[in-house]
Amino acid sequence: MNWDAVKFDWNQVRAFLAAAEEGSFSAAARALKQTQPTLSRQIVALEETLGVTLFERGSRTLLLTDAGRTLLTHVRDMADAAGRIALGAESHSQQVGGVVTITATVMFATFRLPAIVAKVRQVAPNIVINLVPSNNIQDLTQREADISIRHARPEQKDLVGKLVGETSAHLFASKAFLDTHGRPTSHEEAAALPFVGFEAPERVVPALKAVGLDVREESFVAFTNDGNVMLALVREGLGATFLPREIEELCPDLEEVLPTLPSAPGPIWLTSHRELHTSRRIRIVFDILAEELSNLNLSGSPNRRPS
Repeated sequence: MNWDAVKFDWNQVRAFLAAAEEGSFSAAARALKQTQPTLSRQIVALEETLGVTLFERGSRTLLLTDAGRTLLTHVRDMADAAGRIALGAESHSQQVGGVVTITATVMFATFRLPAIVAKVRQVAPNIVINLVPSNNIQDLTQREADISIRHARPEQKDLVGKLVGETSAHLFASKAFLDTHGRPTSHEEAAALPFVGFEAPERVVPALKAVGLDVREESFVAFTNDGNVMLALVREGLGATFLPREIEELCPDLEEVLPTLPSAPGPIWLTSHRELHTSRRIRIVFDILAEELSNLNLSGSPNRRPS
């Protein structure tokens, strides 16, 4: 194999093939969902790499040169091969089976993961997902889970982690609660509200102080480590707590308290053990999760559901 001869970019070859098949640069750009200048640059770059002219310049219609017609035959063969590779990979994914265990926080598992699990089923229908909603961190090194979605970077050296997004939490309470207790206009007034804890008060107080709320443990009227239970307590009007901003879309009975208050940042880490490199089933699920979570606007689009 003469590797020095393989210098062109497949995206450039694809642009040439689309132009030849579609009959114009504009039609090819639409087919590839690109701008026409981008497609033209790719074709010019391919011509420069190969040292030939592929299309006649100055003609009203798109005409191939002799070199272009010769190349088109080979490029069509390449496209057919690429299609067979894609089909082969898809077929292999269809054949991969087994159980993959994913753990995530209760709210994340409830509101974000079902749609992604459905995507996994489309790509690899023989893979069975065991979804473990838990706010306790499962020990991946002990195989309690295959993949974990958490808000902290993995520290164990034998784990593989990928940062796929960033989310943020904001102070919320029910509108009925604020009608009764008033709508705070300062940090001091917000800190004086009753609170619902997402953990035991002694663990939550430092986090709230970090965003400017000088609360006391006595401020908490209830706490739970279950995200859905916490949401229900807040909607019942027991107190305020930090929730993702997009909760307003899901729960219109909630309202952000003191929007000028700093948000609590939360990175989204996708973590697995090193078997990720050798297990096809885990790799497929990990890659789908990474892609789908990266496509989410985790920082607070009003059309997103809570994390």
